[in-house]
Amino acid sequence: MEQRRIGPTVRRLNNIIKREVEKSTVKQEIDNLTGLHGWVIRYIVEQEGSVFQRDLEKRFSCRRSTMSNVLSLMEKNGLIVRKVSERDARLKEIVLTECALRVHERAHADMLRMEQVLSEGISPEELEVFFRVADKIRSNLEGSEKHD
Repeated sequence: MEQRRIGPTVRRLNNIIKREVEKSTVKQEIDNLTGLHGWVIRYIVEQEGSVFQRDLEKRFSCRRSTMSNVLSLMEKNGLIVRKVSERDARLKEIVLTECALRVHERAHADMLRMEQVLSEGISPEELEVFFRVADKIRSNLEGSEKHD
């Protein structure tokens, strides 16, 4: 029997989760809304201060060009505006629109339902092990990026 591998297993889980997110009530209402858009909105809502593109790049472990594309689409869809920072004119603050705040409320409810489905039948101890292993895998991958 072939040994199970981490990469394909994570990819399959990711694909299934993406399909479930596509069924969400928020996704049905707004074309081109991705799961990452929802996570970006949530992150900005939870921050107490200004949020800039570099903050999002770091938080979501993605490249500058990727986040730039994400933010451009969010801006096109009326979810964010980019305002010149009052502290540093070279920086553009990412600000949520009223539409994004409404999306956040509905997406938060969808996310809670998804978390409930994902964790069904899994004990708190098993979840703790899962998160520790996931953190180690992420750390391994981040360490390998530094050597490239």
